[in-house]
Amino acid sequence: MRHLALFLPIAASLADAPKTPAKKARKPSPSLVKITDVPGLPRVLLIGDSISMGYTLDVREMLKGQANVHRIPANGGPTTNGLKNIQAWLGDSKWDVIHFNWGLHDLKYIQDDPSKRADPKAPGSHPQVAPADYEKNLASLVKTMQATGAKLIWCNTTPVPAGSDGRVQGDEVKYNEAAARVMTAAGIPTNDLRAHALAKPDAQLPANVHYSPEGSRYLAEKVAAAIREHLPRK
Repeated sequence: MRHLALFLPIAASLADAPKTPAKKARKPSPSLVKITDVPGLPRVLLIGDSISMGYTLDVREMLKGQANVHRIPANGGPTTNGLKNIQAWLGDSKWDVIHFNWGLHDLKYIQDDPSKRADPKAPGSHPQVAPADYEKNLASLVKTMQATGAKLIWCNTTPVPAGSDGRVQGDEVKYNEAAARVMTAAGIPTNDLRAHALAKPDAQLPANVHYSPEGSRYLAEKVAAAIREHLPRK
């Protein structure tokens, strides 16, 4: 009984302690939801990071009745992530067009933890993937995608404005130059989404690599046009 008497106040205090609310599971982005093909239409695969997630639904809407527009079921991240997952993303399906991009995560500055952005000026900070490695990784990814027989379209990396957390303004230029060498050697056309974005500065959020909903739709117009140009002719 003595032990029980000691236990009861503790149990009571635990019962009265404020409960930490359970974290709600974040709903997956609508852009990542798997779609069902409309028979007879060409099959398109979008590969990219959150910028592409932002324009996926609009591209799908713009190409409705013309193509089945799929995307990889995740944020594509850096090219190192692409190398790990490209075979799974391609699967065994037949793709007619693959519109792809990597870059903003490659040029992101990190320290020990790759999931966290770092101040580019802080000691020990470095790009997640150096430009030379980015170029090699892209060459390998291109070779894998070419084996599918799909028409490939490279989408160059959109602008990094001043004040972007963990990134340096204009770094996309040298990464796009590295990508251009790979695409030229492989004979792959480029969708110049960077120039399209620069033509409408207010489409991009202030001091941020991301876009407003209207800005994403603006990007989608260019993406849909590039894909439409390369769809198989009936």
